[in-house]
Amino acid sequence: MPEKMIFAPMVQENGKPFTAFQKPVGEKGRYVAGDWVEPESIPVPSFGVILLFSDDDLRYSEAGTYSTKDRKLYTIDPLEQGQEIEYKGIRYTVQQFKDYSDYADVFIYVARWAGNADNSV
Repeated sequence: MPEKMIFAPMVQENGKPFTAFQKPVGEKGRYVAGDWVEPESIPVPSFGVILLFSDDDLRYSEAGTYSTKDRKLYTIDPLEQGQEIEYKGIRYTVQQFKDYSDYADVFIYVARWAGNADNSV
């Protein structure tokens, strides 16, 4: 088995802060007036490299096509699919985990733009 590529120092040197929103541990949702309401997520300061997709990434994707507003995220800390993050005031949803754990020491994700009325971009 090949040695792992060491990307953690690159993430630490070139990364930027972002906010990851985590569900509270042990809290469950509840019904309010007959509607299920999930517990409010807790903002957690995080750090990573958030990149635009290249033209090739935008053209060729196993999962279909990406938007120019979607991002690649390299981080040292694991995230969960469906988890929301915020970077520069824009919300993204972690949609995909690219498992390179046999080859690299970082987690690589696809973060889809969560486009809503609060995002003017």
